[in-house]
Amino acid sequence: MIAHGNSIKLFAGNASKVLGKEIASFLKMELGDIEIGTFSDGETRINIQETVRGRDVFVIQSTSKPVNDNLMELLVMIDALRRASAGRITAVMPYFAYARQDRKARSRDPITAKLIADLITTAGADRVLTMDLHAPQLQGFFNIPVDHLLGFPVLASYLIENKFHTKDLVVVAPDVGSVKRSRNIASKLDLPMAIIDKRRPANNMVEICNIIGEVKGKDCLMVDDMIDTAGTLCLGAEALHNAGAKKIYACCTHAVFSGQAVEKLEKSRIDKLVILNTYHQENLPKKIITLSVAPLFAQAIERIYADLPLSKLYDV
Repeated sequence: MIAHGNSIKLFAGNASKVLGKEIASFLKMELGDIEIGTFSDGETRINIQETVRGRDVFVIQSTSKPVNDNLMELLVMIDALRRASAGRITAVMPYFAYARQDRKARSRDPITAKLIADLITTAGADRVLTMDLHAPQLQGFFNIPVDHLLGFPVLASYLIENKFHTKDLVVVAPDVGSVKRSRNIASKLDLPMAIIDKRRPANNMVEICNIIGEVKGKDCLMVDDMIDTAGTLCLGAEALHNAGAKKIYACCTHAVFSGQAVEKLEKSRIDKLVILNTYHQENLPKKIITLSVAPLFAQAIERIYADLPLSKLYDV
């Protein structure tokens, strides 16, 4: 543990109070005293209750639902800290919203991820600490340093400790966009890999076309960075079952769980789903196991504070 005395401060927004307390506990600290509320018309109201002058400040806030409220809360907190003469401000965003809007898919589309990067920088952040961006190249949208943590070491440790990692396990990419991530995990765990080929005939509609690779008689582990409506994952699990897979597991970093996602997952062919707590969820079914990223973020915060490299945090 790095001795930091009173020169480092942690603040948590409403979206990450639970995770913020966990991170503070690992750092043997208390969260900073901040009052967060709204005015009668719904405007965000922030009041920092202690001095931050010259301090190294970390603002922990996932931009989860309600996305725009939590994003605005983060921006106003950063602005308040900058105006209170904080020495260095790091926006700790376990889940980075709007990351899927990273390009113009159609004419006249916005590139909202770039807009969010500009807003965070303009608000006064000196650095961003996040995890498993939907598109890693989003780091280039910022003109300030971005530390991009990976959730895989946390997930892999759990899988190995709980003996999921066997010769009968196949890592499965649930769509083409997950191939690189799944390949990295399969390579590091020395496991074979398969790919589910899907297409989207319309918005929020998914069709499974083919499974590339051998899954018959095998246990399968589907790997993704995010579960939103759970349509892709549940259809993928059904396709794997129909192709003769035995046990079907899944893991992801960001459990967004929009709409009826939890109900779909509970009724699906998935035997167990392992998620991280970058996106706060409660009252989940027993088949969904939640792992904490607090130790990883605590280590990252310590290393940023001490100006040490974060490369050792990427090891399994």
